[in-house]
Amino acid sequence: MDTYSFHTLEKYIGHDFGLCAPILVDQDRINAFADITNDHQWIHVDVARAAKESPTGTTIAHGYLTLSLVAAAIDSSGILPPDAKAVFNYGMEKVRFLAPVPAGSTLRARFVLKAVDTKGPTQKLMTVSGSMEIDGHDKPALVGEFMAYVMT
Repeated sequence: MDTYSFHTLEKYIGHDFGLCAPILVDQDRINAFADITNDHQWIHVDVARAAKESPTGTTIAHGYLTLSLVAAAIDSSGILPPDAKAVFNYGMEKVRFLAPVPAGSTLRARFVLKAVDTKGPTQKLMTVSGSMEIDGHDKPALVGEFMAYVMT
């Protein structure tokens, strides 16, 4: 197969790019996200209460925190063509939060190139199906389709 690049994207439709680098979701990260978004629900930030009342026995990451980590996961997965000069988030579809992410979890995303639409000689729109997996859990934290506008 040809070397992976902007010009060969179409040849890689259906390719599984494997797992991204691990991402630790610890309580410090959850607390920082709570502070930035003003979402201080006890299930996220009150460790003592979560230990007593949460079904998971611990605090959990915000769903939108987990979703926000998709961009970094895509970057570390190798799915972006190495010769791209710019990549912009274009949108997402079919995002579903399937399982809570307990504090202290390690996430790893898996991406498959689903579609490529040429928008001009130096511009393409990539659609990627992805899942954010939680180490040691059967069910992924989230699944969805993510679009990126790629330029060379």
